[in-house]
Amino acid sequence: MTDRLETTPAQLGRQMYPWLTASLIPRAIAWVSSVSADGVDNVAPHSFTTVVGVDPPTLCFVSVGEKDTLRNVRATGEFVLNVGTESLLHAMNDSATNFPDALSEFDEAGLQREPSAVVRPPRVRAAPVAFECRVTGEYPVGNCTTVFGEVVHVAAHHDVLAADGLPDAAALAPLARLGRSEWSRLGDVTSLERIRFEDWTAGRRSRRD
Repeated sequence: MTDRLETTPAQLGRQMYPWLTASLIPRAIAWVSSVSADGVDNVAPHSFTTVVGVDPPTLCFVSVGEKDTLRNVRATGEFVLNVGTESLLHAMNDSATNFPDALSEFDEAGLQREPSAVVRPPRVRAAPVAFECRVTGEYPVGNCTTVFGEVVHVAAHHDVLAADGLPDAAALAPLARLGRSEWSRLGDVTSLERIRFEDWTAGRRSRRD
């Protein structure tokens, strides 16, 4: 017997999905607000998300199945990626409930709306950072759809910004998703600058105590 489990997606079957989500952690959460063609707003967390481009600035999130968020962004071409924080944990979890289309997660989760500057969907007022986006495309993989959006406006609370003008990790206090029904806080932060090759060849390698 070896010290590793050796298996395949075919052998894992339906367990492949929880294997992925329990292993690739922590995952940032895109708390996406959108609005339907009928004007009903929606907000829901999506933990498959990342930055995919910087010029133009582009974000993405993945919809597992065809949910309200995906239908809304297809109908309107716009969404807001809100950054959720520790204090918003229960509201974020509440907004993941499969409410009927006619109900707004903003109302059901007790969230205040804030008008966006450029796009139609509202921002989550309590979210310290929000990226207003216009959809630039989507890419299907099985029953999942990756939605790409170009950032057209950024909004941030002043109290989460550091002296350099960027969000401070500790002040932002973002939430992350783990496996199962687990969520995570930021924890310890280590600052370590990348080593230039010129310094590497000169013998100034990083210390590995």
